[in-house]
Amino acid sequence: MADNNLEELKLDLVSEIQQRVTDKILEQSNADLLIKLINQAETETEAMNIAALGTTYKRTGFHFDKRLEKISNNIKYKAKNDRLSFVNDKNRPTHELIIGDNYDALQNLLITHKGKIDVIYIDPPYGKDNMGDFAKTNYNNSITRDNLLSMLYPRLLMAKRLLTPEGVIFCSIDDKNQAYVKCLFDEVFGEENFVANFVWKKKQGGGNDSKFVIVEHEYILCYAKISDCTILGLDTEYQLDDNLYPFNDDKGDYGLITLDKTSIQFSPSLVYEIVDKQGNKYWPRIVKGKQSCWRWGKQKVKEHFDDLVFKKGKVYTKYYRPTGITPKSLLIDSIYGRTESGNDDISSVFTDERFKYPKPIALIRHFMSIGSQNKNSIILDFFAGSGTTGQAVMELNKEDGGNRTFILCTNNEITDKTPNGIAYDVTTKRLKRVMSGECYDGTNDFPWLEDHEPYCDNLNVYEIETVSKTEYKAGETAFDKIDETCYGLPKFEKLTDKIEWVCKNFENATKMEGDKSC
Repeated sequence: MADNNLEELKLDLVSEIQQRVTDKILEQSNADLLIKLINQAETETEAMNIAALGTTYKRTGFHFDKRLEKISNNIKYKAKNDRLSFVNDKNRPTHELIIGDNYDALQNLLITHKGKIDVIYIDPPYGKDNMGDFAKTNYNNSITRDNLLSMLYPRLLMAKRLLTPEGVIFCSIDDKNQAYVKCLFDEVFGEENFVANFVWKKKQGGGNDSKFVIVEHEYILCYAKISDCTILGLDTEYQLDDNLYPFNDDKGDYGLITLDKTSIQFSPSLVYEIVDKQGNKYWPRIVKGKQSCWRWGKQKVKEHFDDLVFKKGKVYTKYYRPTGITPKSLLIDSIYGRTESGNDDISSVFTDERFKYPKPIALIRHFMSIGSQNKNSIILDFFAGSGTTGQAVMELNKEDGGNRTFILCTNNEITDKTPNGIAYDVTTKRLKRVMSGECYDGTNDFPWLEDHEPYCDNLNVYEIETVSKTEYKAGETAFDKIDETCYGLPKFEKLTDKIEWVCKNFENATKMEGDKSC
């Protein structure tokens, strides 16, 4: 945020600007001006806004009309909401919910979690049902595409800094915006760090009133922070055909595959005699007039002879049912959920409709499973909405004994269904109910409890508060208002230490009017 964080960000941004010159995207003179302005920036927001002016997509030449983030001279900080926070079991994981603009939430997370987040999942607002009826734009989105990309750009820059070197980010996006958002991810994370574009079948049929084509899918983009460092886990939910594994031994279920093949490159050295324990002799077969050969050489056959199966004049090797498969990009099976199952997930926690079209728990759990190899992973969702990601993380922990923790960030948008705001009427209450088995008022009459046991995890709820950098009234200054324990620190014994910490970490705190020092 300030000092070392700001200087580190400047170095990263300058490096990106210089790379654009190398890629012949920016003229050197234009780059020099941008670099000069970046180096003179007094806050991270200013630096990112300046860098955004030089953003043009390296491969496509695609660009958008940028809407720069509003610059505030106030200090934004986390304040704990003790009324909404709760502890069920001190031995269980403690998660975090931050209520407020996710731009401010991400800046605060850079104080405590820079380089510590293992997996990020986001479902940004990209459709007419997400943001209200503010504007009729291309494709009838309520948030214009320029605004969507401008909003995402600085948030993705911060998200990248939060990820561990092995970290991955998943982003849900619809068919209309996928190409544009992918270009943005290519710019921020680099095309070399693109992992996959998952295609999720979101509904089963329906939509017969569509004008041209019934759209049954959405996308989930996946990028690594550093692709050479990232390894995705196996998909353990994929349902393998039992007919492929008709046999069983002490190692598990298995199938058989012939040792001789015509589909591999022929080699005379792989045509030789194999003799079973009864003295029967076997040679690679001639199939449809073509001589096959063994898949194994003589030495490997000798070493693994006891694993061979001799049956009906053929030699076989075993293949065992795996614990999981390499993840597939097509998520068409119902095990990954549908839009309807997402609605069912939330309606089992609330008896009334409070949130439209949440992603299904099964879908997000899948990405958390393949993305978080470490069972102690930290998972972030900074477009948390109804809180599905939090519930998916706890469900995954329950299944594999993990201790993953989540951090959710959401605004408190007021709608007809949520007069107190989404965070108060949906997100906190959903998490409270599935964690504690009851809502804040003690009621426990929701259907989810009929088939589930509460997770018994704990939740710290924070809200983004604002304090003026020029406030001098005793008890009202930034040094009074900001509580360091909300950032995992013990209370400072010396005021000078508190002042130094605030000045070092909070944007705008390091300068007063006409002064550039604390």
